[in-house]
Amino acid sequence: MNSHIKGILNRLLMVMALGSVLLPISAQVAASVIVDKAADEAIRASFKATRPDIVITNIEASGIPSLYVVTMDNGPTVYSSADGKYFIAGDMFEISAAGIESVAEKKLKPVRKELLTQVKREDMIIFSPEGESKGAIYVFTDVDCGYCRKLHQEVPQLNAMGIEVRYLGYPRAGLSGPTYDKMVSAWCADDPKLAMNALKEGGLVDPKTCTNPIAAEYQLGAQMGVTGTPAIVLEDGSMIPGYKTAVQLKAAVLN
Repeated sequence: MNSHIKGILNRLLMVMALGSVLLPISAQVAASVIVDKAADEAIRASFKATRPDIVITNIEASGIPSLYVVTMDNGPTVYSSADGKYFIAGDMFEISAAGIESVAEKKLKPVRKELLTQVKREDMIIFSPEGESKGAIYVFTDVDCGYCRKLHQEVPQLNAMGIEVRYLGYPRAGLSGPTYDKMVSAWCADDPKLAMNALKEGGLVDPKTCTNPIAAEYQLGAQMGVTGTPAIVLEDGSMIPGYKTAVQLKAAVLN
């Protein structure tokens, strides 16, 4: 690969270089269609020659002849030519009877669903309806994020619709600093919901520390494709990036 391509790959890997305390996504996806052995070997050799530190965890057919999906451990998924000399970084879309769908999203959806079943309820801050729960959303949140605060204002209406809101910690600035400290304090508070309400309104809470899940949830968010907050994930694993009103979410959750 030339120096320009090397630079692109280096930047991609830097963006996605978060280590994970969870299993890599590729390890949790069912075995893929067997690819041509020569293509598999050529792709691995090409990437290794350029970046020996790259660990390719999976290579599979993309649905396009001679183009392969290459998944890297704690790195991006790219699309490579059979000889490994060219790769595409970005999303690919499939047109089918169901409409236009992101290939990456199609693969991630069942993985997110499985990963979220492994999150303990006590590790989330949950706002539940007073009556029967008809559905739920998982929200990767940052207490200092403006749109996260706006979404939090929709929680009473969501609860009234029968939708449970399950918060997971995702401090955008990382696992240190004022926002992270606030979120630890909320998760460690005697009343986490009350603390969350205060922080979402721009208030303060008493500083507290304890064994908490925020680092694991931050890693989980990165693993599931979260790049900003709020990131809303439905129970089926679909992700809705950004702020949505209660009415918009009702249509997605209770359809």
